[in-house]
Amino acid sequence: MANVEVSLKETMTMIEGALGVALVDYTSGMALGTLGGGKDLDLAVAAAGNTDVIRAKVRTMEHLGLNDDIEDVLITLGGQYHLIRLLRGRGGNGLFLYLVLDKGNSNLAMARHQLRRIEAELEI
Repeated sequence: MANVEVSLKETMTMIEGALGVALVDYTSGMALGTLGGGKDLDLAVAAAGNTDVIRAKVRTMEHLGLNDDIEDVLITLGGQYHLIRLLRGRGGNGLFLYLVLDKGNSNLAMARHQLRRIEAELEI
């Protein structure tokens, strides 16, 4: 089991093309931990904004009567992938991992695989 700090460090070092990562509480919009980012990628602002994305998707699923869970949400930009992975189990309800990848220097399938593994080892 890994704590938040270790999990964020592992995400940045083990996932090729990672530009930034955050653990976010989508009930409040607060980032509980961040690593990476920079002047062109404010992870606190991105965390709050992506909280709205998750809330909207949850509401839409409720309106549609879909009784299912969101695994992840992918937003593709010209030069980046933004991957939102909702956490399950062991106190992870209401939390998501937010990962920003350099599109030209990453493998999306491997990043999703690695993020799933990191989630499974994360102890909240």
